Amino acid sequence: MNSFITASAMLLAATTAQAADQPPDCTGAEYRQFDFWIGEFDVRSPDSQLAGHNVIEPTLKGCVLTEHWTGADGSEGRSVNFYDRREQRWNQVWIDDRGGVLRLAGGIVDGSMLLEGTTRRKDGATQLQRIRWTPNPDASVRQHWESSTDDGATWATVFDGIYQPRK
Repeated sequence: MNSFITASAMLLAATTAQAADQPPDCTGAEYRQFDFWIGEFDVRSPDSQLAGHNVIEPTLKGCVLTEHWTGADGSEGRSVNFYDRREQRWNQVWIDDRGGVLRLAGGIVDGSMLLEGTTRRKDGATQLQRIRWTPNPDASVRQHWESSTDDGATWATVFDGIYQPRK
């Protein structure tokens, strides 16, 4: 009888430890912060010119938002967007068909998703990057991408687009 109790206690302890080691799923509120960007969009510049089409979809059981960009010029790009529970921040890794790579991190600031990172220019200098996605009342989303070559003293717009849901 003692060995049965000991074995049961060991099994219970092992099961509890195993459950504690398993990561939680991605259903928490922090994983839903960027859901306003999910959808199929026509993307237009501020002067209403078509910039391209974008599809953002949840993948990997809601742990990732995957972006599929097609520019009006035929260019393509993809990004993987995810919340890192250990760092408690959002991350984006972008790559395009020209070999461009962008790594950004951040989170919700004043109702917008704000992700920032650095890149290296051809001359080796550091360039700051920041992109802000802001949901609008009409279900569109504004994406405003800026860069700075003077450590953030001044910023220049790289891209400014309105994501209009496709009908």
